[in-house]
Amino acid sequence: MTYLKYTPYLYLILGVYLVIDSIVKWNDPAGNSGLTLIFAGLAFFLFAFRRRYAKRFESRRNNKN
Repeated sequence: MTYLKYTPYLYLILGVYLVIDSIVKWNDPAGNSGLTLIFAGLAFFLFAFRRRYAKRFESRRNNKN
């Protein structure tokens, strides 16, 4: 289950990609740069949320032992 330690970083990579995509589409009237920025914000929030709870569970596991 060590792969769960690396999954929050996938959200971070996705968020950076979405910000770059939004910047590229900013002046294009057909592009949805606002929607892309909303998803980027959601990805950054999920990154922070998963890291926070992973640290909490790790400290709880260390305190039991």
